[in-house]
Amino acid sequence: MDFRAALLDQTRSFGELIASSDPETPVPTCPEWTLKQLFRHVGRGNRWAAQIISERRVSPLDPREVHEGRPPDDPEAAIEWLNAGVVQILKAVDQVGTDTRVWTFLGPKPGGWWIRRRVHEVALHHCDAAMALGTTFDMPVDLAADAVSEWIEISTGMANKRHVEPLASGSSFHLHATDEGLGPTGEWTVEHDEDGLGWSHSHGKGTVALKGPATDLLLAITRRRTAADLGLEVFGDTATWDTWLDRTPF
Repeated sequence: MDFRAALLDQTRSFGELIASSDPETPVPTCPEWTLKQLFRHVGRGNRWAAQIISERRVSPLDPREVHEGRPPDDPEAAIEWLNAGVVQILKAVDQVGTDTRVWTFLGPKPGGWWIRRRVHEVALHHCDAAMALGTTFDMPVDLAADAVSEWIEISTGMANKRHVEPLASGSSFHLHATDEGLGPTGEWTVEHDEDGLGWSHSHGKGTVALKGPATDLLLAITRRRTAADLGLEVFGDTATWDTWLDRTPF
């Protein structure tokens, strides 16, 4: 997948959606936020990541210290500000090198890690904006599937870092995307075994299993909508799934 192109595309389409809507529209999936605040969050987040990379930071960056972290008041200038932030990320990675390690909330990672992270951040908030406006959002299937993978990577990584157990020992859950053409990348098994919490693209029943389109699985695992609301097929112990959601905040 071309994450660079996806980041440019997702950011551009997110900006176009916001620009054509009332900025004071509430965003139910991001409580207490409006579209205006969501727009600022995404735009500043991209510049935050770009600055972390360009400064080769080994410690967190306070969001209040992001250069030009607030969008201009003029709507057209604000869109330019949004899209320019993405270009900053790509230029920063090129400048320091894709493999140069910098700070992330999961520990030091190659600078290029941030490109994929920001793709999925922007895409998910694009979903938030679309749901707030009651419009449809058609995420490319391969992007949605990779977003599920990335979310699981982050959730398991954060759980291990915080020494929390979102899955009881011996339990697991399985996700199965019904979209055509995904192959193994459309299945995920997360389990807590003798080696701790881990995941793979393996097939299995799991203590609980969910089945449906990749985009719907993404909305479910990120707590945007419930499995029932999305019409996902659910098999097994639903309490295991609920516990996972409760204990994997991000």
